[in-house]
Parts: sequence; structure tokens; C-alpha cells
Amino acid sequence: MVIDVSTLFLVTIYVEAILGLLLLFIWVQNSSITAVAWWGCAHLLRAASISLFGMFGALPDFVTIDLANAMLLTSFAVTWIGARVFDNRPVLPFYLLYGAFVWLCLDHIASVAHWPDLRALISAGIIAGYTWMTAWEFWRARHDALVSRWPAIFMLFAHGALFLLRTPLATLLPWSPANQITNSIWLIVISSEALLFTISIAFMLLAMAKERAEQRHKTDAVIDQLTGVSNRRGFLSECERLCNSRILNTQPSAVLLMDLDKFKSVNDTYGHAAGDLVLQKLAQSVNATVRPTDLFGRLGGEEFSMVLVNVGGDRATAVAERIRAAFEQLVIVSDGRRIKATVSIGVALCAGHKFDVTTLLSQADQALYRAKNLGRNRVERAMEERDVAPNREATGALAAAG
Repeated sequence: MVIDVSTLFLVTIYVEAILGLLLLFIWVQNSSITAVAWWGCAHLLRAASISLFGMFGALPDFVTIDLANAMLLTSFAVTWIGARVFDNRPVLPFYLLYGAFVWLCLDHIASVAHWPDLRALISAGIIAGYTWMTAWEFWRARHDALVSRWPAIFMLFAHGALFLLRTPLATLLPWSPANQITNSIWLIVISSEALLFTISIAFMLLAMAKERAEQRHKTDAVIDQLTGVSNRRGFLSECERLCNSRILNTQPSAVLLMDLDKFKSVNDTYGHAAGDLVLQKLAQSVNATVRPTDLFGRLGGEEFSMVLVNVGGDRATAVAERIRAAFEQLVIVSDGRRIKATVSIGVALCAGHKFDVTTLLSQADQALYRAKNLGRNRVERAMEERDVAPNREATGALAAAG
């Protein structure tokens, strides 16, 4: 079958360019997947190089052919580096230009000696080498869950072999001598490119899925699954971050420690599903009062904590009282039964300059204990209001324990 070469050139250019732009657009949307950017650039380089090949004769040969070959070789090198980046391996800039440099040197020798066959063999060999190195990167990849890894390895190996078939090496094959490699070989090459496009998209989608899975794993590690607020680790980590940014050390702040009253009896009387509902309602009630600068999290069980930034003593007590009153008025219904639940809150204050969440939580816990002893469903402030000496090691130990 004879294929119009100009049509093949145009189809290849359009497909390569569209896929390259698509991959770069996806990378802009999610810049953490850097391998997608490398593959997008590789496709654009191939589109540009094929465009130059199509202009053979329209421009001086030394500009069209040499530049087109250098760009083509570099595009396959970029594809190889994208595979390394995808598997979290270091980028090797030297090898990015190695193929183009070797080709330019040897091509010069081949051109001077008038050896066109050697010229074709050198360029095809370098492309095949980069293609097979890309297949090697996928073969040794640590992402064993990638179902498209083995098809990609096969297609990359076949693609490199197809390039070698367009050289004098084809004369060694009795079923495909060099003088019979016509436009049908171009069709095979384009078909393999189309499969590579599909594989690129598959790897891009798998990379995005991997990124989402990692983000979800990170989120699950710091988010309480029942209430949707920060868990103990996440809460203390955010406190440490604010301490390091000196936000809590330069402004007055307060730590609120909240505990549901008689929560065990709620579980025993209404069941654990009802107890979970009460915890969720308390988290929702407190979330309604949280500002972007405040922190809120569940420390464990029925205990929650909140950090108010740039809030003095009276205002912190007022916020705690508003939370307590709002939760007291909340109607909670489980299986048609109304649940009466209240919360006690302890408040510890820091006048600024020095913030230590461990000590403040301890002071808030003492105030909470006093609120429980005085009848529950009330707000108590820590008896001692003073600057707290910094204790980073204690905070780090508490975070590790959480």
C-alpha cells in the first residue's frame, strides 16, 4: 500500500503538536507531575522536527536536515528523561544533549565522506538507543501497579527497531530488503507513534491518579475521618507551623480545650452511632465560629481543641461561651430520639511573645477539669495567665505521640 508522504507528515505533525499541548496544559493544571511536562515538550519537539523534514528542499539542507535531526534526537532524549522523572530518578542533563552531539560529529564525518547510509544508521541508532533506554526505565520502575508498563516497554522496543529498519541494516532481513522500504514503513512508524501517544496519555493519567492517591494519603494522615477536622497530629503540626512562622509568638492567643459532658452515657444509652453523630455536630458547631487564622482539631475521643490567634482573654472567653451556648441549644436526633448533649470548655491564655502549645494545653486541661467539677456545661479560664516559656522539644514529642 502506497501512502501519500505529505499526508503522513501533516497527520504526524498535528497529532504530535496537539498531544504535546494537551500534556503541557495538564501539567499547568497540576504542576507537581513534572514527567507530563517532559513528555509534552518531547511531542512538541518531534512535531517541529517533522515539520523541518517536510520542508526539505525549501530551505538550505544544512539548516533543514541537521536541525531537524538534532531536534528529533533531543525529543527522544526528553522522553527518556521524562521516564526517569516519573520514577523519581535524577535527571541527567549531560545525556540529554549527548545524542545530538554525537550525531552532529559523526554526521559531519559521514557528510564529508559522502556516506548517506552511515548518516541514516547513526541517527536511527541514536534514536533507537534513547527509545530502548526509555523502555529500560519503565522496566525497572518501582510502580509495579502500572498496568500499562509492559505494553509501553514492548512498544518502545518495537519503535526503536522500526527506526533501524529504515537503515541499511534492513538488508540483513530477507523479508524486508532496503530497496522495498517504502511509504508502508512510514505507515508502520506512524502507527507505532499513535500507540506511543496512547501510552503517554495512559502514563499521564496514571501519574495523576498516583498524585491524587498520595495527596489523599497525606490528607488521611492529618484529618479525623469521623468529623472531617484535623486530628491530633494535624492540629499539633499546624500549631508548630504557626510557631515557626512566629505568628503565635507575636500576638496574644488562646487555647480552648473542649470535652463533651457524660459522653460515655450517651454511647451506652443511645449507641455508638448516636455518639458519633454528637461528635460530628460538635465539630460542625465549632467550625461555624472558626476564622481562617484559627486552628481547630480533634485530639481524640470526645476531646477537641482550638487555637484563637490575636484574641485577648475576654474575647477568648466570649468565643468559648458562644460555642457552649450554641451547642447546648442544638437539637440532635438519632433514630427518632432526641439527644441532650453539652460541652465543657477550658481556656488558657498567652499574652504573646512566647507560645508553647504543650503547656497551654495542660493549663486548658486544668481549667476544663475545674469546669467539670463545678457542674459541667460551662467555661472556665486557666487561673494562671502568664507568658509561657518555649518548649519546642515537648511540642515535638507530643506531636510524635499523636
